[in-house]
Amino acid sequence: MADADSRVILTLEMRPPPDPASLSARTAELRALARFARAAPLIRPGSQWNPARLVQRNASRWPDRLALAFEDRRYTWFEFDRISSRYAQAFRKLGVERGDVVTLLMDNRPEFLFATTGLSRLRAIGALINTNIAGAGLVHAIDISKPKYVLVGSEHADKLLAVLPQLKEVGADAVLCQSDEGDEAPSTLENFDAALTDATDAMPSGIGLPEQTENYCYIYTSGTTGLPKAALIPNQRMLTASAMFGRAMFEGRPGEVVYCALPLYHSSACFAGWGTAITTGAAIALRRKFSASRFWHDVREFGATRFVYIGELCRYLLNQPVAPGESDHRVEIISGNGLRPDIWEAFQQRFAIPRIREFYGATEGAMAIMNFAGVPGRVGRLLPGQTLLRCDLESGELERDSEGHCQPVEAGGTGLLAIKINRLNRFDGYLDRKASQKKVLENVFEPGDRYFDSGDLLELHADRWVSFADRIGDTFRWKGENVSTNEVAEALNVAEGVLEANVYGVEVPGAEGRAGMASLNVSDSFSIDALAEHVSSQLPVYQRPYFVRLQVDMRITGTFKHQKVDYRREAFDPNQTDDPIYFLDGDRYVELDLELFDAIQSGEKKLR
Repeated sequence: MADADSRVILTLEMRPPPDPASLSARTAELRALARFARAAPLIRPGSQWNPARLVQRNASRWPDRLALAFEDRRYTWFEFDRISSRYAQAFRKLGVERGDVVTLLMDNRPEFLFATTGLSRLRAIGALINTNIAGAGLVHAIDISKPKYVLVGSEHADKLLAVLPQLKEVGADAVLCQSDEGDEAPSTLENFDAALTDATDAMPSGIGLPEQTENYCYIYTSGTTGLPKAALIPNQRMLTASAMFGRAMFEGRPGEVVYCALPLYHSSACFAGWGTAITTGAAIALRRKFSASRFWHDVREFGATRFVYIGELCRYLLNQPVAPGESDHRVEIISGNGLRPDIWEAFQQRFAIPRIREFYGATEGAMAIMNFAGVPGRVGRLLPGQTLLRCDLESGELERDSEGHCQPVEAGGTGLLAIKINRLNRFDGYLDRKASQKKVLENVFEPGDRYFDSGDLLELHADRWVSFADRIGDTFRWKGENVSTNEVAEALNVAEGVLEANVYGVEVPGAEGRAGMASLNVSDSFSIDALAEHVSSQLPVYQRPYFVRLQVDMRITGTFKHQKVDYRREAFDPNQTDDPIYFLDGDRYVELDLELFDAIQSGEKKLR
């Protein structure tokens, strides 16, 4: 017996001591999950909550607390609740009922949130359009949502009027326009301001309690290929994501202020910004559009204690000249995605940010990954049901064994992130069922199992920590948005003189993601100046090719697909080719010579 005791003691003494960093991370995770657990009544099966009901709850609990700040306007939860009811009454008088869709095209301003909350109050659905989309992309985004009405801010009325004849699902009488401050709605569109004036701010009656499976909104994502797809955001998904950010990540409560300069049609702003406010009683402070030069002024002006970021936003701020007051703020926690390891610690130190909590997630995806412990360069640790699969890193094709099963990646490897789909971890998909089916992997580890295909490559580190590596296939990320090369190529192919367009992303030193580049086969009628005008009018900023390469013959594969691997490798280096290369400098293309190439490589010349 004594020998046995000695062996036990010896075994214990030989074990390495616990890693303090690992213990700290686990403690942070447990505390975060405990905070999240307090939101269980909102998201448990059968609960009957939606964003509008949470606004009503907040107005009852904290009527005089700040709910929303924008420029010099401030709204308490009581005021926000009453105004949202007025919007609901106005929509109802126009015939909007439960399950109806109203497409929203509007900048970040209070009216955006009043409208979406008013629709939620009626158990109707807001389809949140990316305000950068124009032309055919805008027509497609509106038509697929099959809206009863389109509510457009006067700041985007001209864009909508330009495509109104092409809209199949919406007629001119179904377009409502709401004026922006200092801007009147066009007389050719129905004035929604008048409908609001005639409405009361009483709570609509006879609506009934919401259901978890009802859609709160549609958020558009370009996905891997093609035109924008409308991701379904049911009440349960909205509130689960919002509670995770609001309670677990931001530790929100009344009196806290979350500053959000990201667009409200974007899932990060929707979940982490607005979602934090409704689930915790904190306030959201909005800016119409992100401004690096005004960012810290806004943070101080609003008294922000948290803010939502994407990696590019952080890099823009770090690239700004050092200014007085940039670390003189009340910010305690920031949360977002895409903060790269090379600037993480420099950003945190320069701007005196106590806690950074990175995450990985997809708008339409299943369970997110969250870095509660603030470990630099990591998006978090894999949870049960999350795995990295071995695949071809260029094509994304999965490696399967002789029985057809996938193989998990080992520590140090990179693979496709896949997330198991089950009753508790749902994949709600898109309006397009076929597009939804393409995102589901079957028979991954055993017959009949189903996993969500993220389309992203992550690197696996020790103790299940992961970091973002790249996107699979032709899609790349730029300015916080997913860019579909097929969609950009289609827009370029209709430009005068363009015979064939091959679009891909290229790395630029000091910039997040990949910048767009297009190799073009052109005719004698082609003009680089005309192409610049076409690109500016037809593509949002994040989709515009910064580099254009002109050539006679397009490289293709044996199956007549565009060759991209060599093009990406050669990128925009004039030493790699005799083909003329152009750089988008503002709103015009200029020929890229060795001097300009060196300036871009060194960071002296920035991509705007």
